[in-house]
Amino acid sequence: MKKLLLSTLALAALQASALFGQTFTGTWQGALKIPQAPNGELRVVIKISTTEADKLAAQFYSIDQGGNPIPAKTVTASGSSLKIDIPTLNGTYEGKISGDGATITGTWTQGQPLPLNLIRATPQTAWTIPEPLPPPKMIDPNAKVEFEVATIKTPDPNRPGWGINVNRSGTFTTHNTTLADLVKFAFDLHPKQVIGAPAWYDTDKFDIEAKPDKSGMPSVKQMQAMLQKLLADRFSLQYHKEKKELSAYSVTVAKEGIKFDKEENNPTPVPGFGGRPQNGFHVNNATMAEFASVLQAQFMDEPVVDQTGLGNTRYTFVLKFTPDPGMRPFGGAGAPPQQAATPDPDAPPDLYGAMAQIGLRMQKTRTPVDVMVIDKIEKPSAN
Repeated sequence: MKKLLLSTLALAALQASALFGQTFTGTWQGALKIPQAPNGELRVVIKISTTEADKLAAQFYSIDQGGNPIPAKTVTASGSSLKIDIPTLNGTYEGKISGDGATITGTWTQGQPLPLNLIRATPQTAWTIPEPLPPPKMIDPNAKVEFEVATIKTPDPNRPGWGINVNRSGTFTTHNTTLADLVKFAFDLHPKQVIGAPAWYDTDKFDIEAKPDKSGMPSVKQMQAMLQKLLADRFSLQYHKEKKELSAYSVTVAKEGIKFDKEENNPTPVPGFGGRPQNGFHVNNATMAEFASVLQAQFMDEPVVDQTGLGNTRYTFVLKFTPDPGMRPFGGAGAPPQQAATPDPDAPPDLYGAMAQIGLRMQKTRTPVDVMVIDKIEKPSAN
């Protein structure tokens, strides 16, 4: 009788889980309170369905930013609880459904946790999802492109954040970037590969908005070439290069091979990076060389060399790690180093351990690298 009772209870639990899984299916909508957004919020739509294998799947829409669906990697329902992981956004949604199945009270975490309460939509109440944006038009990769007009100004001290971005029309913008940030991006150099920089090199900050002389989105190489010319024209940068053998980090593939998939659906050869390492540093649509470049520019104390042999294949993955105390936070030279924190048994591994988890290996080596010797550089000329 006891065995029969336990079996009955287990069956009931399975039925309840399946019932909640069915209850979660449908269209859900709610708004994130974002002060920087035009209306102070971003509207979110999440469509949850079941697959042929009777598992839950979800599509995420940020409808005030376009109509392109972003698929979730995993959707897990356990009782009244729901968890949706979306690595493409480095985001997670967790919530609980109400007893009547009409609302989900939850939290959206994409670095900083934010409340996101969802209401089940009906055909009458559902928000209109815009048509998906077509892939951006790319500038001919063989074309020579220059900035037609560029504005450089001192940032608003009340506006936080940091970034280097290019939009669909090709407009290049930076926020709170130092000259060190600009040189690192333009020439793909670690600070230790730059000699003769002035004292203000990694302290003075600039906001830049620059439009290319051709329509479309430039490649990374074209953006770097345009920025190199802007540095020469507006910062009077003159330099020469030398070759030096320096201590560096090499990135290779571990014996078991990589544990992340190549990018299949992104036709745009432009990578994206962001997110706090502790919550997940997001690498989107990037080659291993571009990934190594960001590691050396933002985290490591020495140059990083890609020796994976993975070539120009692009990948999307999330690297969740605990930064070493000496590392700079993501977002620019001159930022204070990470502070040593109280040991946390639940903290993610260090960078080496996190890379090993996805099939990559990083180790110290010595190798010849390019070094930039600055012969002349000045603060930017007037707009």
